[in-house]
Amino acid sequence: MDEYDGRLTQELAPAATLLRALRRTGNLTKAAAELGIPQPTASRRLAAVSATAGTPLTVPDGRGIRLTRAGHLLADAAERALDALEHGVRRVREEIDPESGHVVLGFLHLLGRSLVPGLLRDFRADHPRTRFSLVQGSRQDIVERLVSGDLDLALVAPPPTEAVLEWVVLTEQELFVAVPDDHPLARRQGVRMSDLSDEVFVMLEHGYGLRQITDELCAAAGFTPTVAFEGQESDTVRGLVAAGLGVALLPAFEPHPPMGVVEIPLAPRVTREIGLAWPSGRPLPPAVARFQEFVRRRAQRP
Repeated sequence: MDEYDGRLTQELAPAATLLRALRRTGNLTKAAAELGIPQPTASRRLAAVSATAGTPLTVPDGRGIRLTRAGHLLADAAERALDALEHGVRRVREEIDPESGHVVLGFLHLLGRSLVPGLLRDFRADHPRTRFSLVQGSRQDIVERLVSGDLDLALVAPPPTEAVLEWVVLTEQELFVAVPDDHPLARRQGVRMSDLSDEVFVMLEHGYGLRQITDELCAAAGFTPTVAFEGQESDTVRGLVAAGLGVALLPAFEPHPPMGVVEIPLAPRVTREIGLAWPSGRPLPPAVARFQEFVRRRAQRP
């Protein structure tokens, strides 16, 4: 490290949280208030880093300020350093008292009906002080947030293929064809995907695991589905099916299908794997590791 790098690093260390707050707020007074320091102190700290860098890190922007290109580069570095430091602080805190740990768990909307509540209930029976933050979204969104470090663990289907993630299959879930109760297929005991080639589909949007699976099954059956509606919630998709607007591939609705919807098994039977995923090569905080091991043991049950 040369002299310039050394001096700038020493100045940036105490100003890292300020740069992060400035990028978020675009206002020096708000950033100072967020950090709990006087505005003049924040101003002097910013001026010192700019002087050491030899270039302005902010420029006026209306009633606020915005980071320059150099400011953004240093803010990016500060963000990464603070993330690593906060992760270390969290690990130390939970090492001292693992039972008071915090787990940020991501999962698909469909899994929030029974799977996730059941896992949390059983885990907290022995670890009542562990806190959970629950994040729902599409498969693509959840996997991206897991890779970026926003999530500790994620329950997704199908399991991710990213090399930076590890996963274990927790369970399998059968998929059914959901049709309106007055549909010609509604009285069938089973249908093949090829039977659906002329049907209009109601689907989840691209980025959802069920959309990926449906598209792949249709392609394997030799047709491209006609999609009339796309949604972000399985309950909305079922509602559209009940209204007679199309058919859909969905897991069974427990304890029984809603009014107006009939669920027909596919032949041959089709299932999807639900997996628990986590970042590879990154030590997990104690509470996260404990919940991960709990889910892994659950997955190994016959």
